[in-house]
Amino acid sequence: MGKLLLVGCGKMGGAMLDGWLARGLVAADIVVAEPVEAIRPRHAGVRVVSSSTEMTETPEIVVLAVKPQAMDETLVDLRRFAGPGSVFLSIAAGKTLGYFAARLGHTAKIVRSMPNTPAAVRQGITVATAAASVTPAEKKRCHELLEAVGQVLWADDEALMDPVTALSGSGPAYVFLLVEAMAAAGEKAGLPADMAMQLARATVAGSGELLRQSKEPVSQLRVNVTSPGGTTAAALQVLMANNGIQPVFDKALAAASHRSKELAG
Repeated sequence: MGKLLLVGCGKMGGAMLDGWLARGLVAADIVVAEPVEAIRPRHAGVRVVSSSTEMTETPEIVVLAVKPQAMDETLVDLRRFAGPGSVFLSIAAGKTLGYFAARLGHTAKIVRSMPNTPAAVRQGITVATAAASVTPAEKKRCHELLEAVGQVLWADDEALMDPVTALSGSGPAYVFLLVEAMAAAGEKAGLPADMAMQLARATVAGSGELLRQSKEPVSQLRVNVTSPGGTTAAALQVLMANNGIQPVFDKALAAASHRSKELAG
């Protein structure tokens, strides 16, 4: 491939860079633009610059990994690559295809994606959607880049990106909150705080790995743990009641999806 320009090398950008190199992407083909010296990568062979303005070659793909609030300023210089046909792959939450088209030009090749933080351990999942000008070969290349940090799905309808953001983009925070809630409940039941937290963390982490490896439906995995009339059944009667966990998640995801729409402007 030609040059790849990674703009921003924070936690997500850094995780993607590590994944690309682990999968065999040639370091010399990568240029990283990162103004913050403390987080600039130190990988051998990767060229690092403080600003995209130092990039003279036209990259095949520009990966936009800056914070959404920094995107307006970032795109001012990058617009020069839209004319030659670079593909822009964004991982910024809330920034729509229309937003990028307005700043890069309506013929710009843009792929919008929403990864999540398990990408840091290459266990993430990303959903992407592409502008009409992006070719199948270019989508495939973007897929390969995103796949370096986990699974990749594509959405033909960009409107799906709001609920995607609500479910998987924000989802890790819900799981971490679940751990906190389980540990707090265990402590209230009489467990020492450190033991309760260790049990909650290990239970959620182990269950996630079991879920990843198992071919059974998630509902069956739940049934496998639940003996009729047992302790798990007693807890599930509360969690699965009409006023239990489902309506709470319904409201939470609706709120997150609504906020995603607001941020898109």
